Amino acid sequence: MRSKIIAACVAAAFPLIASAGPSDYVYVPNVTYGEREIDFKMGSWRQSENAGAASIGYGYGMTQRWFTEFYRKYENSSSEGTHFDAWEWENKLQLTEIGEYPVDVGVILELEKPANLQEGYEVRLGPLFQTEFGKVQLNANVIFEQHYRSDTTQRSELSYQWQAKYRWQPKLEFGMQGFGDAGSINHWDAVTPAGHRMGPAIFGKFNLGNHRAINYNAAWLIGTTGNAPSQNFRAQVEYEF
Repeated sequence: MRSKIIAACVAAAFPLIASAGPSDYVYVPNVTYGEREIDFKMGSWRQSENAGAASIGYGYGMTQRWFTEFYRKYENSSSEGTHFDAWEWENKLQLTEIGEYPVDVGVILELEKPANLQEGYEVRLGPLFQTEFGKVQLNANVIFEQHYRSDTTQRSELSYQWQAKYRWQPKLEFGMQGFGDAGSINHWDAVTPAGHRMGPAIFGKFNLGNHRAINYNAAWLIGTTGNAPSQNFRAQVEYEF
């Protein structure tokens, strides 16, 4: 009953999707020990049909270098409607002290168990990079993805994500974000189902006192290849405490 109520609320908020792509976000290597957060992500895009995805998660900074988070994910399409899609376990490792070297480095590892086990278990792994020039922060990540125990043959896929933002003021920063797929690792392709997309983004943080804060970021992405969604809106809101 509880899962049906959550799904109904998600459906009312926005149209959801048949892939996790629309709600993807840019990972950053920073970890804060002892920090807890409730994380909500959503996204929608226009392709052959309007579609979207959403997730809600709970995370905790286990150590000064390790942050872990569990997500419950939903999808929607015009053919299947809104439905529970998968459980996801995300782990982020901070490999260097922030600001100690010219480039901060981390690693992301995600494990996903789908509602439909015929899709196979999904593993995502990749390095995270961040650097700053004055008030400008740059991030670039490379992600390797593989499915296991799938009913269909799955090849290892390579994707990327990046962002550039100007730290104007804590409550409002602005910049650009981009996401894309290079296709199979042994056969890179400029045009894949998710394609390549980029566009303007905003960011911000509202401090609420007593170690509580609300972080947000959102982007409007435009497809830059023929197979990419023509428009993709994505957003993320985190409550830290």
